[in-house]
Amino acid sequence: MTLERLRIFVAVAERQHVTAAARDLNLTQSAVSNAVAALEAEHGIRLFDRVGRSVELNEMGRVFLPEARAVLSRAAAAEAVLADMGALRRGRVSVFASQTIAGYWLPPRLVRFHRDHPNVDLQVQIGNTQVAAQAVLDGVAEIGLVEGAVEEAALLQARVGTDRLAVMVAPDHPWAGRRRLSASDLVSSPWVLREPGSGTRSTLEEALGEAGVEPGDLQVAMSLPSNEAVLGAAEAGGGATALSESVARAALAAGRLVVAPFVLRERPFRLLRHADRYRSRAGEAFARSVSIPL
Repeated sequence: MTLERLRIFVAVAERQHVTAAARDLNLTQSAVSNAVAALEAEHGIRLFDRVGRSVELNEMGRVFLPEARAVLSRAAAAEAVLADMGALRRGRVSVFASQTIAGYWLPPRLVRFHRDHPNVDLQVQIGNTQVAAQAVLDGVAEIGLVEGAVEEAALLQARVGTDRLAVMVAPDHPWAGRRRLSASDLVSSPWVLREPGSGTRSTLEEALGEAGVEPGDLQVAMSLPSNEAVLGAAEAGGGATALSESVARAALAAGRLVVAPFVLRERPFRLLRHADRYRSRAGEAFARSVSIPL
């Protein structure tokens, strides 16, 4: 068993797809398939069920996955300790960011950090708030950046920025010409929303609860896994949506969407770190850097 085989196994397990894992790891599909097959053959077990052209973790694979993640986490921590000895002449920071942050807020801050610390390797992964928080808990990432609420005692949280959600509709939607929208009106339209577990979805549901609307009363026509998919569906007339104003800036400017008259409050962007895990110098420098306004 090698760390490389473990890394490939975890990538395939998380994506449930060999081709997607190969693309993200910058490897050939055959190299990924061979690594998984070699790991299985070495120990005389099967970790995946092959279903048509896709793969699914079987029971043994599900039991092995957290152990494999733990080994990779410890190896990454050991590497970070060694890199740290170079006093930021080199180093590595592993970051897991939620989609809205990764797509709009984070890039200029990554550029600034790289300019100030050109020899530090920045490794950024993207998922929703729930996935990002779990990555920090598991030690897969040293730092998480999320816009959703996270209730986990093992995670330390610091506010590093804000943005605002807006309720948006296509120009021909009945709400487009309204001057006022009450909380009770919100259940009268189909909705296109981000998936449960995303910060955008949880922020909207929090706001609805505060306004006296049960989130379960919304007519959710579609739950989609990316901001871009939600935008496209809302622009096509799939229903109302709630997204960051930053995400929808181009669609609003072009008139493909309009803001409905229901105000949502600002939401904080939070930096997450594990309370008990090792903090690298590079990670400390990155945390300070993203906390400074541009």
